Amino acid sequence: MKITDDAVRALKLAAGQTDRIEFDDKLPGFGVRVRAGTNRVRKSYIAQYRFGTVQRRMVIGTTEEITAPKARKEAGDILAKARLGTDAQAARKAEHDKAADKFSELKEAYLVVKRVKLRGRSIVEVERHLNGGQEGACKYWATFHSRSVHSIGRADVAARLVAIAEESGDVAANRARATLGAMYAWAMTKGMAEANPVIGTEKLEESSRTRILTAAELVDVWNACGDDDYGRIVRLLMLTGQRRQEVGGITDVEIDEVERQWKLPAERTKNKHEHIVPLSDAALAVLRGHPRREGRTNLFGTGEGAFSGWSKARTLMDERIAKARAGRRGVKAMEPWVLHDLRRTMATGMARLKVLPHVIEAVINHHRSGHQGGVAGVYNLETYLPEKRQALDLWADHVLALVAGKASNIVPMRA
Repeated sequence: MKITDDAVRALKLAAGQTDRIEFDDKLPGFGVRVRAGTNRVRKSYIAQYRFGTVQRRMVIGTTEEITAPKARKEAGDILAKARLGTDAQAARKAEHDKAADKFSELKEAYLVVKRVKLRGRSIVEVERHLNGGQEGACKYWATFHSRSVHSIGRADVAARLVAIAEESGDVAANRARATLGAMYAWAMTKGMAEANPVIGTEKLEESSRTRILTAAELVDVWNACGDDDYGRIVRLLMLTGQRRQEVGGITDVEIDEVERQWKLPAERTKNKHEHIVPLSDAALAVLRGHPRREGRTNLFGTGEGAFSGWSKARTLMDERIAKARAGRRGVKAMEPWVLHDLRRTMATGMARLKVLPHVIEAVINHHRSGHQGGVAGVYNLETYLPEKRQALDLWADHVLALVAGKASNIVPMRA
């Protein structure tokens, strides 16, 4: 028979027959198989050929998934490869086997070896990069866990490095890059990977960032914040100066509206110390205006855990900022910036408002992470809560004055 869509639809099983194969008159080896299933008859296109002394039969697809002309073309390719010495069925199996080689399994095998060779902080960092941070922290390479080792290419790694740099800085991105590259290099020596996707990706320059947003830029960012999760997160970043993942992972239990404060548990802070952030009226307004989602303790996001979707939301914000600036005569495009720059901008702005350095350190939770040396760093556990509240209220008033287009009438704090 000549296999066509109409001819295949007409094929039936005879009484008592459970399996039947009809081959094409024009293309030897191309056929359609009709089989009786539990509830219905299934029809599949096949390619049958001999490779060496073994006969192969490959399923191309069901008649519901693929048309007869397309199946004929695929069968022709399979049969032509067989004549040239390529076993398409064996190649397909190899591809399936590759797809089953999960990144998560390679990662575990690598960590078993490294736990023997590395000690202390070294193995902690390797595990953190490959396993990802705790909930609300940078995921590093955890986003690759469910993928095949062989499916991850240079473009995937490069894109993820950009995200890590945005989340945790250039230094963290370079360290994560080194960890991944070392794992793939090891995997290649064991025959567990064929290539190292880190090769050819860019190592970032590790100079400290000094970007501080101008008053006009702060206003543009504030105005570009939409009435959504990301917009509220960005405004809280501007008003509190905390880290991106800390704000993105806020939970209901961390917010005390009566005391007007946000209590960050130790496991969610970089220095592993509990941190209390006094909330200004402006920050409270942002939180109170956020709709609560039933069944979720996390304030932001819709899936499991903390907020995700940073890159897409940031792209939309950048578009709004660019559009607003393009509409103002003589205003240039905004220079590149990252969310962490908001934290630096607040700290610098507070200094200009005469907030004392140790209070600024306390506000951004640096005061017990090695920034105070000697006796102060060891014994001074004062949280400076009243001073932090005064400083954050002062900063919030300053930001709102800028947004309102008023000349700042904020009185600097007394030394």
